[in-house]
Amino acid sequence: MKKLLIANRGEIACRIIRTARRMGIRTVAVHSTADANAPHVRLADEAVAIGPAPARESYLLPEKILAAARQTGADAIHPGYGFLSENADFAEAVRKAGLIFVGPSDQAIRVMGLKDSAKTKMKAAGVPVTPGYMGEDQSLARLERMAEMIGYPLLVKAVAGGGGKGMRPVAEKSQFTEALLAAKREASAAFGNDGVMLEKLIARPRHVEVQIFGDRHGNIVHLFERDCSLQRRHQKVIEEAPAPGLSDQLRHVLGVAAVTAGHAIGYENAGTVEFILDMDDLDANGDPKFYFMEMNTRLQVEHPVTEMITAQDLVEWQIRVARGEMLPLMQDAIECRGHAVEARLYAENPDKGFLPSTGTLTRLAFGPDARIDTGVEQGGEVTVHYDPMIAKLIVHAPTREEALTGLVAALDRTEVEGVTTNRGFLARLAAHPAFVGGEVDTGFIGRHEASLFETRLAEADVVAAAAAAWMARHPAGGGPFGRPFRLNMDAYSRFALWTEDGAEHAIGIDPDGSVWSNGDGPTPVPRDVVVVPAGDGVEARRKGRSWRFFGEDPAWAGQSASGPADGQITAPMPGKVLGLFVKAGDQVKAGERLAVLEAMKMEHRLTAPFDATVEAVSVAAGAQVTDGMLLVTLTRADQ
Repeated sequence: MKKLLIANRGEIACRIIRTARRMGIRTVAVHSTADANAPHVRLADEAVAIGPAPARESYLLPEKILAAARQTGADAIHPGYGFLSENADFAEAVRKAGLIFVGPSDQAIRVMGLKDSAKTKMKAAGVPVTPGYMGEDQSLARLERMAEMIGYPLLVKAVAGGGGKGMRPVAEKSQFTEALLAAKREASAAFGNDGVMLEKLIARPRHVEVQIFGDRHGNIVHLFERDCSLQRRHQKVIEEAPAPGLSDQLRHVLGVAAVTAGHAIGYENAGTVEFILDMDDLDANGDPKFYFMEMNTRLQVEHPVTEMITAQDLVEWQIRVARGEMLPLMQDAIECRGHAVEARLYAENPDKGFLPSTGTLTRLAFGPDARIDTGVEQGGEVTVHYDPMIAKLIVHAPTREEALTGLVAALDRTEVEGVTTNRGFLARLAAHPAFVGGEVDTGFIGRHEASLFETRLAEADVVAAAAAAWMARHPAGGGPFGRPFRLNMDAYSRFALWTEDGAEHAIGIDPDGSVWSNGDGPTPVPRDVVVVPAGDGVEARRKGRSWRFFGEDPAWAGQSASGPADGQITAPMPGKVLGLFVKAGDQVKAGERLAVLEAMKMEHRLTAPFDATVEAVSVAAGAQVTDGMLLVTLTRADQ
């Protein structure tokens, strides 16, 4: 392998290029018009433009990738994750073109790419699978009968799915048809396949996956497990390795089951065998029963935590195996050291249902004590065309508690301006006492939503830290908005700071530098508060909590912004109006469905915030809308 083309973009492309360069392999980047100046393009030795911004017109076209390989003389292609990474036809086309595909065989991808065939194969190999229906008969009548046999609650799941797309939980029979049709629509849009399967719904599951590696010499090993249970909308938020709270026996059995799965399909290269643990159904040893969920036939987004605990470069392993070499290490030589945790920093708004945020990254900075895997930079754009992940922050430490503490500190020191992010939410999550204490399952975020989103008053020492930082930014005595005073010729500064909710904090700073907050007396400025610039103000952060302070009452304080509160239902992000369910003059109840917006291949339901009359509908079904566009206007029923 002399020249490697990376059929991907962003963080994973940068990640692969760095390892290839260290191994003496030249690299080729491909890019859409939107990514012409992206970091992965500059980092590679060569770059080829392959089309417009939409992925379906560039990154998802195998013929353009292969043409770029021919043009540059690349002899190998690495698919990364996402896009074409689990496309069996692409893997086959690469090999038929005489190139090395850095991944598994197309046969393995085909078998494991559809959840129903994968489970059939695993069941035959003796790997436990979740009870359910995986038949070819997709008629509504058949699916309804099988749902009755499985019993409620159950899960409707796209057979070609991933990332939560095409998945719907169903609590009772009356909800089944609507959930089924919605799952089929979403699966068709995301995967071009509307086939579904039905599964028993496990009420309190943990998502534990095992990293495996195989070579063409018949060797398969595992590199321990990862816990990916902290999820929202079936999307992983924080991952860690090894999985906390498992017995040695269960760890061993999971590893054996994963390797057995690999041998059952003659697996080569990197793969992840995902299991679901039923925390409400324990075996005779007190361990939760587990079931095979799916296999990802590629490198995972969360692979860095495995790299950190094993001190191995998994991309290097991929390249070596693809070249025909034996695995770098056999099972007995692979060691697990310490604990690693990863957080996915996204451009999204947790206060608006985690809807993606777009814009220019006017500031992007990270602290020094974490591994940062990113594919964007300050000044770059977060667009609607691609996944809005900004970076992965990974921390490794001797113990889990130390790793989580380090992750919170790293998040507190992360600065992002220009887009809304989930930074604060991630920090609160990683610092949550229940999570730190080992309470881990996929329902964690929903169960602790109130404490994860609650607003707390800023403590006096937090206000003092913010005030000291404000004065450092405005040394003339409070700047344009602060109000300086001089008493008895002593340089005594007094000014006010406001938080976003309009709360006012009276600040005094003595000539000796002592800070007074709200007349409470001198308050020490604490060392555990991180203060960073935040537009026209400053943001104080402590253990995942954050407060923004401004030199004047924020313009929006005390004013009712246009939005759901006054009946104006707007598009939360750019997308397509998939369905409209009301017309002018209709009466609606709070929570009733108004419209469904399709964005980034996911469906977003827009509902009435209160009992109302529909005054006007401003769009039509099928229309493309922009962020903030008015869709429906309501008048309160009590007005």
